[in-house]
Amino acid sequence: MEHWKVEWFHESEEDPSLIYSEIGDDGYEVRKVHLYGDGRLLKSDEWHESTEIGLSEVPVGTIEDVTSQPDFSAIRVPLAEFQEIWAAATWPSR
Repeated sequence: MEHWKVEWFHESEEDPSLIYSEIGDDGYEVRKVHLYGDGRLLKSDEWHESTEIGLSEVPVGTIEDVTSQPDFSAIRVPLAEFQEIWAAATWPSR
């Protein structure tokens, strides 16, 4: 299991600027948190998804794949950091 912190560089107020992902050994997201420009923190898992946030339906690839894209910067973070942001986030409205 890996935990990633991904910065997304864009101008859209509707998309998150920071994404925390918990990635399973199979390459699929297990849990995810979005941080929006307005300060909202939304979380998602396989049972809690909405049009605003959901898990990827395909394996996410490697962290190097993400960082090779010019609009993204990604680092691995400790489980404790992921758990802290997960606890602070709220579930999406359906």
